[in-house]
Amino acid sequence: MKAILQRVTSASVTVDKQLISSIGKGILVFAAVAKDDTKTEVESMAAKVLKYKIWPDESSGTWKRSVQDVNGEVLCVSQFTLMANTKRGNKPDFHGAAGGPEARELYDQFFAKVQELHGPERVKNGVYQAMMEVGLVNDGPVGVDYYSEDGAVTIALETNPTKPVAKEESSVATGRKEGTPDVPDLLIDLNR
Repeated sequence: MKAILQRVTSASVTVDKQLISSIGKGILVFAAVAKDDTKTEVESMAAKVLKYKIWPDESSGTWKRSVQDVNGEVLCVSQFTLMANTKRGNKPDFHGAAGGPEARELYDQFFAKVQELHGPERVKNGVYQAMMEVGLVNDGPVGVDYYSEDGAVTIALETNPTKPVAKEESSVATGRKEGTPDVPDLLIDLNR
C-alpha cells in the first residue's frame, strides 16, 4: 500500500460538479492498494497515517503533533495511479496496483480503519473509481510519502537529491556506482 499525506488547511472532493466531501485543518490522504497487499498492510497504514507528527507544538517545536493531537480532520482519496511504475518508456505502468473487487475491499477497509481510530465524524472519503476533482490548500507545504510492505510502514526521505553529474566526475566522487539507480538516501522504519 502507498499513501501520500498532505497537511492542509482545507481540502475537498467534487464529482460531476457536486461537492462530495470537505475538511478543514487536517490531512489529505491519497491512498493506493498494491496487488499483493493484505489486511495487515491496510491496518498498519491506517494507524501510521493518524500518528505521523507533521504539526508543531505550542512551543514552536516542529514535527511534534499528529492529526489526532491537533484534532484535525482526514480526507481519504483512492488513487491507484500512485502505484505507477515510470522507469521505462513514456507511459506509466500500473501492473503493481491491485484491481477489481479486491482493491475496493482493501481500500474500504483502510478507510473504515481510519474512521474507527479517529472517529467517523472526523474522517471523510472521496468516491472510489470516480473521476474526482480534489481541491486543497496545502499548509506549509508539507507532504509525506508512505509505503507499506509486509505490514511494515516506511517513509522514504530524499536527503541528497540527485543532480546532473559532469562527465569528468567519477563514481567515487558521486558516491554511487555507475549504473546504480537513484534511491532515497535515508529510509526510516516507523514501526518502532
